[in-house]
Amino acid sequence: MSVLSTPIVADTVARVLRRGMSLMKPRPAFEEIPGRTRTVRVPTRHGEVECTVYSPPPGGGERPGVYVNAHGGGYVMDNREQDDPWCRYLAARAGVTVVNTDYSVAPEHRFPVPVEQVFDVVTWAARPEHDWDGRRLCVGGQSAGGALAAGAARLALENGGPAIALQVLHYPPLDLVTPGGEKRARAAKPMLRPWMSEVFDTAYIPDPAARRDRLASPAWGANAEGIAGIAPALVVTCELDLLRDEGEAYARALDAAGALVEHHEVAGADHAYDLAGGDRELTGRVYDLIAGHVRRAVGGADAR
Repeated sequence: MSVLSTPIVADTVARVLRRGMSLMKPRPAFEEIPGRTRTVRVPTRHGEVECTVYSPPPGGGERPGVYVNAHGGGYVMDNREQDDPWCRYLAARAGVTVVNTDYSVAPEHRFPVPVEQVFDVVTWAARPEHDWDGRRLCVGGQSAGGALAAGAARLALENGGPAIALQVLHYPPLDLVTPGGEKRARAAKPMLRPWMSEVFDTAYIPDPAARRDRLASPAWGANAEGIAGIAPALVVTCELDLLRDEGEAYARALDAAGALVEHHEVAGADHAYDLAGGDRELTGRVYDLIAGHVRRAVGGADAR
């Protein structure tokens, strides 16, 4: 470990990275898919969070299912707008309402604040008073958002609901205990560098011992034991990603618990491949795969 594992240093670097990200405009993608959106504020135990709600195309004839999306950004970036192309794509292709949620980020708001907020948004989305059917509910996210989705699914299991039809874990960090320098990336210059992992993990959870929590590191040690009954899961990993192995390990644990729907590895892709302005065709294929799983997961329930 380096000086970046010192909380005051990690916090400073995390804030600098966030400011730099705020100056970058989201990369346009799938512009041909329109977005029908509105903004709502959702109460959580840690204060209100803002969400963008994406409505599916009209004409479905019944209330759609709902998908709660948590953005990535190493737990330190407050940039749900980066997932706008994905949310438009999913609403259109899967015919669901997408609730793209913010959450409070580190270092100002550390673990477990973000994961509890995402769970509270999921619980809110399951209520019956909305113009979607909260009984047909999915949760998912990319990168850190995928880890928060996994944590929300674990909390739903432990709290007896709400019922989640599918959890989508898209290249998530699921082991914050193992230092980034000990993880293996298959790219010569991976998008997610070990030093970045060190900064993000320290800003989010300064105490290394606390990173052993099941909601922070579901793939570490014995944390995946006792998850029988957890929401069915689609796990998507990237062949070249620093986080590939922990995603694969959690997929195996989910499979052992009877909860794995599919583990799909994106060949030749690195972390955040879909956000980095890369191969649109590849991104579309993976988005189609995910949308198909979501469509099937919410399509089996009675939608009165």
